[in-house]
Amino acid sequence: MSCVARDAKKTNGIRSLDDVSLAIIEQLQEDGRRPYAAIGKAVGLSEAAVRQRVQKLQDQGVMQIVAVTDPLTVGFLRQAMVGINIEGDLESVADALAEIDEVDYVVVTAGSFDLLVEIVCQDDEHLLEMITKRIRSLPGVRTTESFVYLKLRKQTYTWGTR
Repeated sequence: MSCVARDAKKTNGIRSLDDVSLAIIEQLQEDGRRPYAAIGKAVGLSEAAVRQRVQKLQDQGVMQIVAVTDPLTVGFLRQAMVGINIEGDLESVADALAEIDEVDYVVVTAGSFDLLVEIVCQDDEHLLEMITKRIRSLPGVRTTESFVYLKLRKQTYTWGTR
């Protein structure tokens, strides 16, 4: 039996992870650059076994290891969440939005909006251009409502193992 079958079984389309995989994910959420040897020591596996598990988790799309930046420190002074109502094919609009570089989050929702989109911009002029020329001009976009971020109070990625 392969490590994949033991690690993450799919039940009703949802992947269930064993305690060791969850512990590896927790270690990487604390420090994405933590050496596999140190993770292995913490979870009771060899460095090679940790490396193999991490690769399988990445291959399965369970996790990815990325550098998370603070947009302000790298020159993006304006962020906003945009609620969008759609006429017609929701999926095609969501796909078009996902192709825009400034868009870092697209989610189909239930409620007052059909889609929520987070955009990261250099300044207010860039934000205005994104909303008026890029988002509102897409076929099927009926209305938008923007929620400009004034201050970020919390952003965490640790929910994956609680």
